[in-house]
Amino acid sequence: MPETPTRTSTGREPRRRRAFALTGLAVTALLGGLATSPGAQAAPAAPQRAAAADAPACSAAYRIEQTLDGGTTWRMCWHYNTLAGLVLDDVSYQPKGEAAPIKVLTSARLAQVHVPYDDGQAEYDDITGTDFGQALQNLRPAECPGGTIKTVKVPDTGDVKGLCATTRARGHAYRLSDDESTGGSGKLYSAQGKDLLLYTVNKASWYEYITEWRFSSDGTITSNVGATGSLSPYDYDGTDGKGWPIGKGATAYAESHSHNVFWRLNFGLDGSPKAKVEQYDSKVTAPRGAGSPTTKTTRTPVTKELAGDVKDMRWWRVVSKAGKNKDGHPRSYEFVPGRSSRFPGRSFTKHDVYFTEYKKCEQYASDNPSAHCGGTSVDKWVGGETLTHPITWVNIGFHHIARDEDQQPMPVHWQGFSLAPRDVTAMNPLTPADLAGQNGVPGNGS
Repeated sequence: MPETPTRTSTGREPRRRRAFALTGLAVTALLGGLATSPGAQAAPAAPQRAAAADAPACSAAYRIEQTLDGGTTWRMCWHYNTLAGLVLDDVSYQPKGEAAPIKVLTSARLAQVHVPYDDGQAEYDDITGTDFGQALQNLRPAECPGGTIKTVKVPDTGDVKGLCATTRARGHAYRLSDDESTGGSGKLYSAQGKDLLLYTVNKASWYEYITEWRFSSDGTITSNVGATGSLSPYDYDGTDGKGWPIGKGATAYAESHSHNVFWRLNFGLDGSPKAKVEQYDSKVTAPRGAGSPTTKTTRTPVTKELAGDVKDMRWWRVVSKAGKNKDGHPRSYEFVPGRSSRFPGRSFTKHDVYFTEYKKCEQYASDNPSAHCGGTSVDKWVGGETLTHPITWVNIGFHHIARDEDQQPMPVHWQGFSLAPRDVTAMNPLTPADLAGQNGVPGNGS
């Protein structure tokens, strides 16, 4: 059983006066950092009957299945963790034309929200150091339009109507004007898309964090965390360069701070935990004479654990070792990070993505509860091991310099990333039927 983590800020007594609801909880809830530990609510097993081959291995209450535009179906299980909150398990994607669901993720969840203040006097790990998981908020029907609010059993708190499952329009899924002047049919191919949207709201002192997951009909997965609620009323003493004047005149300076959000992704592409990681970099060469610039892209296999930095024209993908699409290409998912302000003040926030070899005790990017994991933060786990079952950690930072518009309540500011399918299907999974033959070189009959 992991030891109880330290739940204090660095520096002097926190001015934000964090509300620690954890103090009256049972020890099992305090230690609920691992999905298999006593404080975590696991998805109940399926009933003792023959389940459909494409059904996730959880009971109906913890199963989500949604068919979207174009015939794409997403399936998954969920459970609730007393520290991290919502956890998604056994995520699969089945577009039209695929006989069976394509397994994508074994699990996905938040791994930390690290909040250091600019004056160096307060620093928080909101996932492991506050009542984030216990402070799941009840959602009203108007907050989940067209959807269902699922009841979450939060240990030592009770039932909370806290998980919204709905669909939301995302705009154009595609558009193609098949111009007759170039030999086309003259038709306009256009479709609007919808996403499956899952979200919860967890409170951490004055902040409320909206954790959302979007699953698109083209196979894209997007996760965002939105911070809203209130600015801390105890932090209006930011000195010059460390705060921003809020309210009348220039007497109250809201202290600036960062939100460094980490996610933990355990891929299970094609049903296997074994996968490859690849890094791609493109180099542009200046034009020679009257010619055009040239660009060359190189692939670097990531065979050892890596702390990676986002750069222009650099990206990573996780590649299946167990399955290929109908064109014979290995399935993979590419990381598409959103805007990020990397925080250099801590070793674990200095990098944008980490790939580590799976270890059960490595669960949180900082303040990890286990004392037997070779360190308590993700940077300490990049030790040169060969990657066979890679775990992916994504770090997206936001430097919050407050403004008058942040009161009251604070508008949501978002940070997140996407996972884009790369060769998961042989063509666009939403391809109209009369374009289905246009795969590869035009006119080759493929």
